Amino acid sequence: MGELVDILLNPAFWVAVLRIATPLILGTLGVLWCERAGVLNLGIEGIMVAGAFGGWLAVYQGLPLWGGVAVAALTGAAFGLLHALLTVGLALSQHVAGLGITLLATSLSYYGYRVAFPKVNTPPTIDPFAPMDWLGLPVLAQQTPLTLLAVALVPLSAWVLMRTPLGLAVRMVGENPQAAEGQGVSVVALRTGAIVAGSALMGVAGSFLTLSAFNAFFFNMVNGRGWICVALVVFASWRPGKALLGALLFAFFDALQLRLQQAGASAIPYQVYLMLPYALSILALVLVARKAAYPQALMKPYRKGER
Repeated sequence: MGELVDILLNPAFWVAVLRIATPLILGTLGVLWCERAGVLNLGIEGIMVAGAFGGWLAVYQGLPLWGGVAVAALTGAAFGLLHALLTVGLALSQHVAGLGITLLATSLSYYGYRVAFPKVNTPPTIDPFAPMDWLGLPVLAQQTPLTLLAVALVPLSAWVLMRTPLGLAVRMVGENPQAAEGQGVSVVALRTGAIVAGSALMGVAGSFLTLSAFNAFFFNMVNGRGWICVALVVFASWRPGKALLGALLFAFFDALQLRLQQAGASAIPYQVYLMLPYALSILALVLVARKAAYPQALMKPYRKGER
């Protein structure tokens, strides 16, 4: 118990929590925008990989760090547009299209890495974002600007979704696209725009790993974070504020298991610690998701004129 208290009182622990949560916040917001418009985007895992690789490669080739973030966003948006063409334009299965996007984006990224660096065993490095020491705040000063961006996007997304005509239209096409069409709203355009915007956020989430958390790109670095984001949207009941809390909760468990492993004072196998954040997150998801009010048109293909 004393070790646990020491961990929780250590500011470095909370720095790690916020750092781990950052790509989850961005990715969860991306999934939330897609699903609020009625489209499930299981391409997030591959889009994060592509964003991580595209942003890092752009910076390695000479672009500034924010240029790399922009490239990652554009990469995510491009895969999002492909996903929209398949699921909105052609009304194909959202599950199959999303998994196909994940496989395509991941494979293209790994292939691109091998083509760009055919004889490199150790990944080349870049100079990543530096901590914001000028803030002077105990936890935030150790974060990078991408973390500040992720946190700022939460209230912005909540305001746009809940307080603006655009947000109302996005929610309408996710709840009742036929009614939206009757009001003169273009369901195809809004769903496509939401998917592209959400996928751009997923690409930025991936770029955080190579431009901020680490300074290189390596295989399997996303490591299932995309699937966690999909679950966190359900946990959050499709609300940005609760999505932030869910990302912080998972990051808390993940950072805690790392500290418990480092303490090494217990005879518990390390695999139990690795399982801890996922097991506790599943428990929280089960407790919350039973009462979640999901968008009524989620995963339902829409064809104009159909009733």
